[in-house]
Amino acid sequence: MRHHEGLLEKIESYCDRYNNVLTLVTSPTIVTGGEAAKNASKLVDWIHCLINSVGLCRHSYILAIGGGAVLDAVGLAAATAHRGIRLIRIPTTVLAQNDSGIGIKNGINAFGKKNFIGTFAPPHAVINDFDFLTTLEDRDWRGGVAEAIKVALLKDANFFEYIATHVNAIARRDLDVMQQIVYRCAQLHLNHIAHGGDPFEMGSSRPLDFGHWAAHRLEYLTDYRLRHGEAVAIGIALDCTYSYLAGLLSHQQWQQILNTLSAIGFTLYVSEMASSGLFEGLTEFREHLGGELSITLLQGIGKALEVNEVNLNLYEQAIRHLRKLYKAYSA
Repeated sequence: MRHHEGLLEKIESYCDRYNNVLTLVTSPTIVTGGEAAKNASKLVDWIHCLINSVGLCRHSYILAIGGGAVLDAVGLAAATAHRGIRLIRIPTTVLAQNDSGIGIKNGINAFGKKNFIGTFAPPHAVINDFDFLTTLEDRDWRGGVAEAIKVALLKDANFFEYIATHVNAIARRDLDVMQQIVYRCAQLHLNHIAHGGDPFEMGSSRPLDFGHWAAHRLEYLTDYRLRHGEAVAIGIALDCTYSYLAGLLSHQQWQQILNTLSAIGFTLYVSEMASSGLFEGLTEFREHLGGELSITLLQGIGKALEVNEVNLNLYEQAIRHLRKLYKAYSA
């Protein structure tokens, strides 16, 4: 809240003025942000206690303002109290505004696994206020762009081209460009949820989690030193490199993807990628849905391909490629 002084007072003042529309039953409360918000059940338990003490019901609303991790945890609490209390999300980061905030997943981490405890529950409403983006750290500003690149690579080659040709504007924090990125990414994400045929992931496929099997594992292996968007950028680079080595993606497209990620400011290799524990991410990815392994690769920009088995030796080769590129870039 140090970046938005007076926000709590403004919320209370608004509710006082329009109490016929929105009545606060308790004062707004500040909670811990970042991945710490969902690394234990503490926040969810606290919200459950608060819901009980103030007497919220299914016709009540919970208003959550924050980044993706906070929204995930608050969403889980809202979805499980009384089997569901209406949730209004106001995401405050690029990543939350263009991806997680408009999704239907809620959850917390457990047993060293990302989102092990969770549920599907669509929010009642999502409000994006771009003013929140102006106070983000550079890491969080660019972190959400990884999710935009992900969905562009899967679904919209023109959108990826827009990102690739505006990397300098992104790096210098051009808000107009970021608004266009957030809007298009959220539009594609929402369209997939509404019309993709499997909104609650009853099957074994998670195409919108392209690059995420490695990203989730790297977050854990780095003790969350890597933020989600940074880990996703690495996961995308790894799966794109694998796709290139497997003959699915042309050299030119592979280079364009890696150059775009690098130009935005992402590091595409960390030492934890050499850990044998990285590939446990494939097992966790399969277990999270059940059924057979389903990994999304690329056979072109804007052209996704689902496969049910992968070559670990080829992935190890892809890791070596990224390490070599990282050393050359760092020299």
